[in-house]
Amino acid sequence: MTNEQQSNELFESDDEITWCPGCGNFAILTAIKTALLELKKRPEEILIVSGIGQAAKLPHYIRTNVFNGLHGRALPPAVAAKIVNPELTVIVHSGDGDTYGEGGNHFIHNIRRNVDIAHFVHDNQIYALTKGQASPTTALGQVTGIQTNGNIDQPLNPLMLALAAGASFVARGFTGRQEHLINLMKEAINHPGYALIDILQPCVSFNKVNTHRWYADRVYELPEEYDTGNLSRALEKAMEWGDKIPVGIFYRVERPTFSDRLVWLADRPSLVDRVWKPQDAERYMKELE
Repeated sequence: MTNEQQSNELFESDDEITWCPGCGNFAILTAIKTALLELKKRPEEILIVSGIGQAAKLPHYIRTNVFNGLHGRALPPAVAAKIVNPELTVIVHSGDGDTYGEGGNHFIHNIRRNVDIAHFVHDNQIYALTKGQASPTTALGQVTGIQTNGNIDQPLNPLMLALAAGASFVARGFTGRQEHLINLMKEAINHPGYALIDILQPCVSFNKVNTHRWYADRVYELPEEYDTGNLSRALEKAMEWGDKIPVGIFYRVERPTFSDRLVWLADRPSLVDRVWKPQDAERYMKELE
């Protein structure tokens, strides 16, 4: 039995998949199932969190613990769950609009906190669920069904933003390089701290510019000798976009996580394991009298 067959058996969901045929999300779904299988994770050990959008449907199609929340608000519940139960493997799946648009503020400040979660952004450079308007990563001048005279906003560079905000793990993947993407996901999940993978993927219905062929003709993997601990080099590579687009781990460094820095969590049982009684709240209630 292949890894894909094993992962489908272990993580199979009964929900009908409603993505468009040819959508890059199918490759991401296969990759995350395979990555979790190869890491020997069990469904009950995993929490996948999402917001709203095509990417945010992914938790419906995999058998794990799931929290499907509001548009742009996937990170707050994911962060809270990890702080309360550090034994959970917490993974966020969200789109480029969901993450960098509506969720931009959460994105920046949870990078600063360095909570131990993996964040996989399905970046098709368009708002797909709402029928194709420009997203924060849509190219300048690109014509859409809404921006009929071309997008007038400068596109956001998510890797540059993440690096500038102090992210401890920044990577980019491509759905057309499945094994490479699986390995990136495993590295991100194992990383102690906030780990971002911006995943390039085609939207076959609403983005006729950034097609699978468009990406495939430009994407190349960072070489093995690339120094992932060099921030200046990472920033330089993050600015490389056009005829050549690098994928791989741009930057990785270990630093204390949010929970490591919280004194009241150190050397104590995790919040999920603590026993609480109604009487424990009395002293706080008295302060409100």
